[in-house]
Amino acid sequence: MYKSILRPLLFKFDPEGVHHFSFKSIRLLSKTGLLNVLKPAFEVKDKRLEREVFGLKFKNPVGLAAGFDKDAKLYNELSQLGFGFVEIGTLTPKPQPGNPKKRLFRLKEDQAIINRMGFNNGGVDTAVERLKKNKNVLIGGNIGKNKVTPNDEAFNDYKICFEALYDHVDYFVVNVSSPNTPNLRELQDKEPLTNLLSGLQRLNRARAAKEKPILLKIAPDLTDDQLLDIIDIVNTTKIAGVIATNTTISRTGLSSENKEEIGGLSGKPLRKRATDVIRFLSKNSNKSFPIIGVGGIHSPKDAIEKLEAGASLVQLYTGFIYEGPSLIKNINKEILKRVN
Repeated sequence: MYKSILRPLLFKFDPEGVHHFSFKSIRLLSKTGLLNVLKPAFEVKDKRLEREVFGLKFKNPVGLAAGFDKDAKLYNELSQLGFGFVEIGTLTPKPQPGNPKKRLFRLKEDQAIINRMGFNNGGVDTAVERLKKNKNVLIGGNIGKNKVTPNDEAFNDYKICFEALYDHVDYFVVNVSSPNTPNLRELQDKEPLTNLLSGLQRLNRARAAKEKPILLKIAPDLTDDQLLDIIDIVNTTKIAGVIATNTTISRTGLSSENKEEIGGLSGKPLRKRATDVIRFLSKNSNKSFPIIGVGGIHSPKDAIEKLEAGASLVQLYTGFIYEGPSLIKNINKEILKRVN
C-alpha cells in the first residue's frame, strides 16, 4: 500500500514539508493507539535476530540512520515500526536553523535524495529533555559542531554534546563527514581527527559509569590511503567502531534532472561505494572493530550485501523513504532465512 498509494501521493509535495507531515501522522497514529495495533505488521520478533555489538544488545540489526529524527522527537514511535535501534541527531550545542530552503531534493529516477540541511536542530539540551521520556529504545547520539564554530575550537562543541547526552544515549557517533557544514570534512584529516577522538575518549574514561561506545561516521569519498588512516586512528584511539558511510558529493551515473543540486547524495547510487568502503575497512583492519553499514539499502539483498562485506549492523534512511516500513521487516525476515 505504501509504494502503490501513499508514496505517489506524498511525492507530489515538497520533501521537507512531507517529512514534517509524516512526523505528525506517525505521532497521531501513536496517540490513537493505531500504531500499536499495526506494530505486528512491521516487527519481526526472534531471538536469532539479536546482536551484541560493542557491548550493547540490539533486538535486531536494522536501525534508523541519523538525520531522520534529528531532535529526538519521534524515536519511541519509530521504534514501533520494527527498528532495532534509532540514531538521533546530528545535534549541536546551540540551536541552528541550518541552510536556507529549498534544501532537500528527491531524485526519483535514481531513487536518491540530495540534502544540504546543514545540521538544522533545536540544540542538544532540548533533545535531552525528550530523551528523558525514552521507553526502552536503544539510542545512538550523533553529534557535531555548530556552523559558526571554527575547526580549531570544534572539540568544545563535541564535548558539550557528549557530556549533555551521556546519560541518555547508548552509543555516540562523531559526525565529521557531512558535506553541508563548511570545512567540517577537514576534521577527517589524521591529526585533527585523532585529537578529537582522543579527547572524547578521555572524557569517556573519566566517567564513573561504564564507558559509552564512540563511533566515527565517515564519508564515502575518502581515498584508500585515507581509509587506511581511519583504521589506524580507530586502533590508536580505541573507539568502538565506524559507521560507513555518510552521503557522497559524487554525482557519477545520475540521470535525474536535479542531479547537480549542491549537497550530500544518499540512496541507491551510493550502494556500491558504501559496500566497497565497508569491505575495505573490514579486510584491511582484520575485522578489528565493528562497522555499521549504511548507504543505498533499498532491499533485503542490499542489506545482506553490507553484512557479508563486514558490517555487524545496518541502517536505513533513503531506502526507508522510498520503500516504506515494510523494508525493515523484509530485511529481518531475509536475515532469518540465512540463520542456521
